[in-house]
Amino acid sequence: QRGVQMFNTVDVPVLGVIENMSAYVCAKCGTRTDIFGHGGGAQMAAYYEIPFLGEIPLDLRLQQGGDAGVPVTVAEPESELAKIYRGLAEKLLTELGQA
Repeated sequence: QRGVQMFNTVDVPVLGVIENMSAYVCAKCGTRTDIFGHGGGAQMAAYYEIPFLGEIPLDLRLQQGGDAGVPVTVAEPESELAKIYRGLAEKLLTELGQA
């Protein structure tokens, strides 16, 4: 919560909250596990009355794609993970008034 307060103090607009590492997704079976708890991003957004933009799971493909220089949206464009990223991008554009 201190991050939002800091941005407000220096007049940097906050477009919304994205909950990173919202859950671990097993690469072998696809099981989703909330290892860091769940819902903190939505609670923060509600507290500060700013949009909750979504959640990014902790997924091995993100690290692998980053190391290889090939984002998951390119490597696996039809995957659920790529759809999450495209959805977040669309929400950010909406917040910027460009959708």
